[in-house]
Amino acid sequence: MSVSTPLRVLVCGTNFGRFYAEAVHRRPGYTLAGILSRGSQASRAYAESLGVPFRTDIDDLPDGIDAACVAVGSSISGGQGTDLARALMDRGVHVLQEHPVHLTELTDNLKHARRRGVRYRLNTHYPHVAPVRSFIEAARRLVARQRPLFLDAATPIHLLHPLVDILGQAMGTLRPWRFADPAPLPTDLGPQPFRSLHGVFAGTPLTLRVHHQLDPSDRDNHALHWHRIALGTEGGVLTLADTHGPVLWSPRLHIGRDADRRFVLDGPGTGLLGLGSTAVIGGTGSFRTVFSDLWPEAIGSALDGLRDAIARDGDALRAGQYDLAVCRIWTDLAARLGPPEIVRPATPRPLAVSDVFPAQERSRHSRPESAPPLGERAATGSGPAGEPVRPAPVTASAPPDAAAYSPSAEFFDLVAAEHTATASAPAVAALLADADLDTGPVVDIGAGTGLLTEAVARARPDAEIIASEPSVGMRAVLTSRVFSDEDLRTRVTVTADAAPDLNLPDRIGVVLLCGVLGHLDAEERARLWRRLTRRLAPGGLVIVELMQFEEPTTLPETRLATATAGHHRYEWSFGGEPDEAEDGVMRLHSTWRVHRDDAPQAAREVHDSYRWEPFGLADVVAESGMTARTLPTRPGAPPLAVLTRTPDPSDPAAVPHLPRARTGPDGPPAPGAPASPDTPRSTSFLSPTDG
Repeated sequence: MSVSTPLRVLVCGTNFGRFYAEAVHRRPGYTLAGILSRGSQASRAYAESLGVPFRTDIDDLPDGIDAACVAVGSSISGGQGTDLARALMDRGVHVLQEHPVHLTELTDNLKHARRRGVRYRLNTHYPHVAPVRSFIEAARRLVARQRPLFLDAATPIHLLHPLVDILGQAMGTLRPWRFADPAPLPTDLGPQPFRSLHGVFAGTPLTLRVHHQLDPSDRDNHALHWHRIALGTEGGVLTLADTHGPVLWSPRLHIGRDADRRFVLDGPGTGLLGLGSTAVIGGTGSFRTVFSDLWPEAIGSALDGLRDAIARDGDALRAGQYDLAVCRIWTDLAARLGPPEIVRPATPRPLAVSDVFPAQERSRHSRPESAPPLGERAATGSGPAGEPVRPAPVTASAPPDAAAYSPSAEFFDLVAAEHTATASAPAVAALLADADLDTGPVVDIGAGTGLLTEAVARARPDAEIIASEPSVGMRAVLTSRVFSDEDLRTRVTVTADAAPDLNLPDRIGVVLLCGVLGHLDAEERARLWRRLTRRLAPGGLVIVELMQFEEPTTLPETRLATATAGHHRYEWSFGGEPDEAEDGVMRLHSTWRVHRDDAPQAAREVHDSYRWEPFGLADVVAESGMTARTLPTRPGAPPLAVLTRTPDPSDPAAVPHLPRARTGPDGPPAPGAPASPDTPRSTSFLSPTDG
């Protein structure tokens, strides 16, 4: 197959298979050929949302499928994944199968692939996850420089197989390996969630700690932690703090001593004391980011490995010898550990960092009192170990009274375009395909740069659209988008109105409220809902996109996206914390850094900050008095829902032939509402995991 020819990929299964479908859908060089599953309504709806064929029987598959991703449990998990993989290979289809697979089945699968002349790969998934990949690459550089002294690893039992693969790739080899049985546990100690054993892996002393409890019906949600690995040499310790990051480097502590055995802290030979005690490599994102970005990207990397194997056209069994060795080690370890304890614990209550590190304590201990805050440090001077500090980049921030989003409007589409194209736009377009838009226009409140406005216009060439955006910077891009397209110019009206008091038409067919509601306080939202429901046509729709959290939480600043244009590389970081001055409210911060070519120092930084009241769909339903249903979208995308109401014959707004004034009050204000509108806030928002 030519490298330039898209690989037509079938995805089998729609549980973990959704991440495979997302990877195929977004990664260049692949085409999603369809979904194969047992036939649930959810699976059918998911395939329909992707616009791909849905099949329940392998005999009904069309010709022309190049490869299949089998994300269905194998026999070791009580599933038919291996039988399905072999049936696909019988049809000449290359297969990427999700772990775990028993050693005997893996051996037979590789032999079957050899007989059928196809490629077969087992995907242990986690070695492809970006932070794990960063750890593996750093470990390879480390062991090339210094002899490894120890490995210390921890894992839940159901992720033991991928751990062996991670260790093998990090060390560059598996051999020699040898393990001792775990020591027996005294019976009088009570329940012990962990079992430990010692051994040698890749010739290096290994200590392995395994969470040896398992809920068979929900393995991931009841793991006490995920992969944790430390690799030590005489120069320091490289640590993978968690499967999803970050990676830590801790240089070896070594202090010279004088003739009296006292530490030598100054003078010649003490330069290494300027080393940071621990460096954090890479950031940490939310769990939603794991699902929206890290896992699909990891699966895309595994797909690339399958494609490379297809291009090499080698012997599947010979190519699978490393995978077989990994599986043998896993089998040996599992046999020594014995069957895990079966548990069925209650739903856990995860805590945010703010629960453990209160905001005031975190800020007090985050830096020495004498240290200036970030952005106020001197532009020149010396860093650790006397290293010169480069001049600080030029920064730009929004003045306190400026509308949010204008400072960063120039960058908005760099990450929002992909999110809109892969999440909100397909779901909204599918919903509006059969909607009655003769009853009134589509009103896009907080239209931002017009990405969703444009998508709606493309999906419904008959729709009239009103796009309101109070941010000057965002509205400039929106207006440019509309004016650059003759069709949009005839149907889209751009206004500077801000919710809740924006000018509305007499009758509205559809309302878009994507990333908007949290910018309003409770009284403003109540006023907006009153105005919208009075004007919403019978059968009208309100589409709402929310954030990924329902209560104030601390979001450490995390780099979420990068993009390049010409000689510039753009990096987007996002963070937030509870507002100390207003209960139930967050301050969200967005930072764009512009680098020229590969320069590590940013040439320019742009900061933006927003007020946001977090809440969930249940709160929206309670406030609006409407009925909600969620819309299918890609894994990890912000929640998207459509609200509808039952027309009330006593409400004159429910009778289309009774006209209403276009402007003017919409009924009495809510108790305690201000007599005049508050200063309008920006009503556009890009969610933290967009892009």
